[in-house]
Amino acid sequence: MKDSLHMNEVVEAVTKKYAQFTGRARRREYWMFTLIYGATNIILTALDNSLGLSTGNTLNDVGVFSGLFALAMLIPHLAVSVRRLHDTERSGWWMLLGLIPFLGWIFLIAFMATDGEAGRNKWGPDPKGVTDGTPVPAQNW
Repeated sequence: MKDSLHMNEVVEAVTKKYAQFTGRARRREYWMFTLIYGATNIILTALDNSLGLSTGNTLNDVGVFSGLFALAMLIPHLAVSVRRLHDTERSGWWMLLGLIPFLGWIFLIAFMATDGEAGRNKWGPDPKGVTDGTPVPAQNW
């Protein structure tokens, strides 16, 4: 099994699973997507601010590039989040917790950081390639 994760693998996973809400996602897939999404969003917001294309001068303001990026990544972000919840034996409807300020976000972060169920569950096979606690050769994701 390959331990390192490269940016091109994350991009490939996002494009192949752009709107795939079925199946399961490992913690590594979710958090690498979130890290790259956040870093790209910060860079695009800074670019918007420097070009005068945003509503203000802080990182919370929406600009042309950051707004288009957020819109383009809405479906993949929801999809990887739902697959991550599936890996922890939860329905994707748990994403609605995000509508509850602060407390809902804390619960979602805890769910996303929780290790997935070993072996197959009702949403599919273990993305780590573990069946009945015995590791088997797995794919990168």
